[in-house]
Amino acid sequence: MHLLCRGRLKLLVASLTAVVLLTWFYLLAGNLENGRSLLLAPCLADTPAAQVLERAVLESRVREVEEENRQIRLQLSQSHGTAGQPADGNYGNQQWGASADTGPEDGDNTAEEKNNHTECPRSPTVQKCELIHVACVCAGHSASRDVVTLVKSVLFHRRNPLHFHFITDTVASRILGSLFRSWMVPSVQVSFYDADELKSEVSWIPNKHYSGIYGLMKLTLTKALPSDLSKVIVLDTDITFATDIAELWGIFRKFTDKQVIGLVENQSDWYLGNLWKNHKPWPALGRGFNTGVILLYLERLRRIGWEQMWRLTAERELMSMLSTSLADQDIFNAFIKQNPVLVHQLPCFWNVQLSDHTRSEQCYTEVSDLKVIHWNSPKKLRVKNKHVEFFRNLYLTFLEYDGNLLRRELFGCPSPASPESVKLQEALEELDEDDQCYDFRRERITVHRVHLYFLQYEYTASEDDTDITLVAQLSMDRLQMLEAICKHWEGPISLALYMSDAEAQQFLRYAQASEVLKNRKNIGYHIVYREGQFYPVNLVRNVALKNTNTPYVFLTDVDFLPMYGLYDYLRKAVVQLDMANTKKALVVPAFETLRYRLSFPKSKAELLSMLDMGTLYTFRYHVWPKGHAPTDYAKWRTATTPYKVEWEADFEPYVVVRRDCPEYDQRFVGFGWNKVSHIMELDAQEYDLMVLPNAFMIHMPHAPSFDISKFRSSSSYRNCLNTLKDEFHQDLSRKYGSAALKYLTAQRNI
Repeated sequence: MHLLCRGRLKLLVASLTAVVLLTWFYLLAGNLENGRSLLLAPCLADTPAAQVLERAVLESRVREVEEENRQIRLQLSQSHGTAGQPADGNYGNQQWGASADTGPEDGDNTAEEKNNHTECPRSPTVQKCELIHVACVCAGHSASRDVVTLVKSVLFHRRNPLHFHFITDTVASRILGSLFRSWMVPSVQVSFYDADELKSEVSWIPNKHYSGIYGLMKLTLTKALPSDLSKVIVLDTDITFATDIAELWGIFRKFTDKQVIGLVENQSDWYLGNLWKNHKPWPALGRGFNTGVILLYLERLRRIGWEQMWRLTAERELMSMLSTSLADQDIFNAFIKQNPVLVHQLPCFWNVQLSDHTRSEQCYTEVSDLKVIHWNSPKKLRVKNKHVEFFRNLYLTFLEYDGNLLRRELFGCPSPASPESVKLQEALEELDEDDQCYDFRRERITVHRVHLYFLQYEYTASEDDTDITLVAQLSMDRLQMLEAICKHWEGPISLALYMSDAEAQQFLRYAQASEVLKNRKNIGYHIVYREGQFYPVNLVRNVALKNTNTPYVFLTDVDFLPMYGLYDYLRKAVVQLDMANTKKALVVPAFETLRYRLSFPKSKAELLSMLDMGTLYTFRYHVWPKGHAPTDYAKWRTATTPYKVEWEADFEPYVVVRRDCPEYDQRFVGFGWNKVSHIMELDAQEYDLMVLPNAFMIHMPHAPSFDISKFRSSSSYRNCLNTLKDEFHQDLSRKYGSAALKYLTAQRNI
């Protein structure tokens, strides 16, 4: 038997060798009727470069034949016992298998397309600069974060201009509006549509799905979107793209004249009704369809009376079903069940659904098969799937991807410049790159991406108009201060965090795991995404300041812990000092400790005792006494009523002011003069500086910041800071006239 197998192997090898030789002869001859080469497609054989291309193709074909021969030899050398076993792969449902191996160009070609098949390159499905429209329903803080990851994955792969259409509530509209304005991505348009105006269209439908009323909004898109918009791709917020969205857009051209909706088959058994005893799903065609990815031919839908048709379908089914379980998906499926000719089934890799008990693994055999990943389980990243680690890593890649890198122009697709980008370009052209302070000036006009209300914020200011928001900024190295501040200040807080995309996700995990932070809904967290070499401290402060909703703000730094009860004390002081009708800045005296563990004083008397014992100090008395000397700590020790102090050079106290106070001057970045300039402008606007007799705050120790290290080590840094000071003084004089001359005089006398 062994000799017989060896004889067969020799025969096969000899046959393969003969095949190789014949192939060589065939390729070298290479000419058939009309002298046309078989090595090149007809459309290339007649070109002047045909001979060069033919030689290259010949060499490629030969290498392919040799590689095939090597693979067959390798298989023959293996045990003959495995010869009858099928290779690993997907041999399940033919429809699913075909979807996994079919591309958008040839997955479901019509008979006419197949008959007209040619080796010549086909004209592109989507024109080079064709505008692609994408719609998404987004409501709330969490969904706004999710949609950013979706948009990143789309922008990463895209080669076409995009127009995003967001149906949003007030919260998401504010968040995404600010984000896209500051993102400034070329060739991207964004439109918002008020979801509140559409609620009446679907509010009559009982819905058990966790998405609530917003899970039904996709039914209203023919009404919500512009009447001249003919087609749109509709996406859920929990989608991640792994390919160019233009491929999906190109499938519209494969619709028959009657087809109006493109969907992927549902990959769970939900609509088969066998998940549990007495499980009764809505009617569906076979396994039904998933509505996480939809191609909507809006023009045709309007023509057939879509709005009336889905309403009639919903009314009919609700008589027996009573409510929807999967929101709009149930109604879409019931509609398709009655009108199957209207649906175009997409290959399943256009919506790989990662829910429990899914058949999604049959959609792909290689990573390159993946097109769209849909985290449609309530468990999201914790869903059970054989390849969930791969999918999770792909999602996390976009979650933490630097969005600044997506601000790239589309090659060959010039887009009309927005007013903001025109203004930015003009400002850039005015800069002198030979200026030694160019980097400082460049930073001042840098537009940073801003994601407002990164976490849920629910707070309404008190009706007595005395409410105060603590305003501060921080970076990742001060994150440990947040819990302590929350224990000392029970009122609303507005925090701007200067972070990278990856750091923002670390912060999110930290906040969601913290017992202190996760229970506070009156803290507005605003992410300013990191870009450039300087810390734009005053820009970050302004983001926190502008996004407050109380009449007054307490302007502080995150390194300080306010005294217990300061929130209530300040609200009383606001009334006592008639802040509503006068221009006052209430000074909260600042102290510091060098101890990381401090028994925090519970009263002014206890603080004075610690001050006398050397446990506490007046803030920066040993390195920068001018910063807080005008507070007059000697007077404060015995004061029982608020007292007024005069402005002095370099004074930088922490103050309570009305919310409409001047913003911080954004030319000052990094270390130096960022608060000094703000207090100077308050004085120029004739604010009275009033020191509060029974208020205090204590600075906690921390490692020096990177910017202060640069200030101390770089003479050019210090020189540029002095230049910026002089320019600030000049601007102040132009703005406030002769009254501002005292600041310039005071500076020269230092």
